[in-house]
Amino acid sequence: MRDKAMNRFGRQLLTAAAALGLTAGLAGCVSLGTKPPDQLLKLTAEDSAPAGATASGQLTDAIVVMDPESDRGLDVLRVPVRVNDSSIAYLKDALWVEKPTRQFRSLLAETLRARTGQLVVEGGDFEVTGKTLIGGRLLQMGYDAQRSAVVVRFDAVRSERGNGPLQTRRFEAVVNGIEAKAGPVGVALNQASNDVARQVADWIKG
Repeated sequence: MRDKAMNRFGRQLLTAAAALGLTAGLAGCVSLGTKPPDQLLKLTAEDSAPAGATASGQLTDAIVVMDPESDRGLDVLRVPVRVNDSSIAYLKDALWVEKPTRQFRSLLAETLRARTGQLVVEGGDFEVTGKTLIGGRLLQMGYDAQRSAVVVRFDAVRSERGNGPLQTRRFEAVVNGIEAKAGPVGVALNQASNDVARQVADWIKG
């Protein structure tokens, strides 16, 4: 009886060891939890209307800033890294707090308010009532590994309600000498995005 009990105990130990080994193997293949990123990135307008500033007027005279379009590689919460002409990766340990297209829209709208002094609204139902519509396509907002640089590139489209001409222009800002880490890339992305937003605002004013 004692021998049988010992054999049964040995088989239980082997079964437990096998289960532990299987669990350890799975841990290397799948994630059993979500590790928070080291950085959450957010765009902040450097040109901002001061507290108490107001702009009034008819909604039909407003500047309406619409959501930019983008390809799927940019329409995510991760920061794209351009490896070469045919492939991209994503920056380690960095996530946007909100999709970059939506953040850029808000930054551009705030910059326009500060630099034009006009009534500026964002997207939605205003698209059918505003006088000047600003849209376009966000072509690049990420890190270029070959250049060690952050690049923001935006094809802006401006249209006027009525018989005004449709105008397009490409804007770009590059910040060179940036290390491929979440902290410095996030700072450079904010800098480059503000640069592009100011270029667009000056174009609209002109």
